[in-house]
Amino acid sequence: MSPAVAAPAPARTEGASAALRAHTRPGGAVVVGGDFNGLGIVRSLGRRGIPVCVIDDERSIARFSRYCTHHVRVPDLRDHGRTVESVMEVGARLGLEGWVLYPTRDETVAAFAKARHRLAERFRVPVPEWGVTRWAWDKRNTHELAAQLGIPAPRTWYVSGPEEAAALDAEGPFAVKPAIKEHFIYATRVKAWRADTRAELVERVRRAAELCGPGEVMVQELIPGDGRRQYSFCAFFKNGRAVGSMTARRLRQHPPEFGRASTYVETVEEPEVEALALRLLRGMGYYGLAEVEFKQDPRDGRFKVLDVNARTWGYHTLGHAAGVDFAAMLFADQAGERVTTCRARPGVRWVRLVTDLPTGVLEVASRRVGLGEYLRTVRDADAESVFCRDDPMPGLAELALVPYLAVKRGF
Repeated sequence: MSPAVAAPAPARTEGASAALRAHTRPGGAVVVGGDFNGLGIVRSLGRRGIPVCVIDDERSIARFSRYCTHHVRVPDLRDHGRTVESVMEVGARLGLEGWVLYPTRDETVAAFAKARHRLAERFRVPVPEWGVTRWAWDKRNTHELAAQLGIPAPRTWYVSGPEEAAALDAEGPFAVKPAIKEHFIYATRVKAWRADTRAELVERVRRAAELCGPGEVMVQELIPGDGRRQYSFCAFFKNGRAVGSMTARRLRQHPPEFGRASTYVETVEEPEVEALALRLLRGMGYYGLAEVEFKQDPRDGRFKVLDVNARTWGYHTLGHAAGVDFAAMLFADQAGERVTTCRARPGVRWVRLVTDLPTGVLEVASRRVGLGEYLRTVRDADAESVFCRDDPMPGLAELALVPYLAVKRGF
């Protein structure tokens, strides 16, 4: 049974707090999370002469960037309360009044949304209040809102345990996943489990309920096809429209079936994906950076919504290569500057080599693609997630950290 959901909040702009409007321009940016996602923000802003502070609880590659002004290691960024306390303490200690916050993980977005008013006493917080953010944070809410707005989604059941899973009136294969990602992904290092038989479904629902609680287990029909049927609409969204926009298609992902992360992505034109995503973001009353994920169902051709990321997404630097610098657009808007509408040109490609190479090896080994064809796609990529000629140290640091990343979070 799905949870009760209130009507969508009206769209509105979330700008800087009144206490900070006296500042004509933010002094800099605070990037919370220094992985390749955060590194892209650091480079985007640093190349414009904007100071950047990176806060992380892991061994961060962004700290090695020539564009990183400050780096602070904190004990924990998974607990919401500790995250807010750490960010406030760093801001006070380094004098970061008026700086713009950039969360890079879902749990950080939730922490900032819940403590938005407190954080806004010191920072500019381009994260919507909790009443808006919750639509993206919990997939139960996302799918409920999608249903209200007439947006297609995979058939979904909310089950409290193995008994309800065993009683489902449907045939597999199924995907067993959490309603709230952070309660599952850190324990399993995957986004979902596949279940082909009823026995597998019952066992995996039991395990999922133990990890994230019986109220957060979702069972979905498994849409046929791999990551190449997954599309995303990415935007800097304000006042009900996409000021900056990009539609992208996954060509490869890691792991191959339930991709925790994109490894090879191309910009495309897909008007239906854009129209559905805009409808959902307007229904949420959203402001800021967002990625809305869909999968095209080959059985009926429809694009069905999977997820909303209310933050920068892993391949946001593809936008810069395609003519839309999302991180810079958000900063300019928080600074009160006029932001020109733009959209990404199609046919631009992005690769994350550290995870794409293992994915490519599997595809070549399974004869889904030839070695020469795979190498050509890597050669033809327009942007790489980390390696960069004018800022080489993060790439070297990531190579050294591959064992750590594999153990810590499976990339």
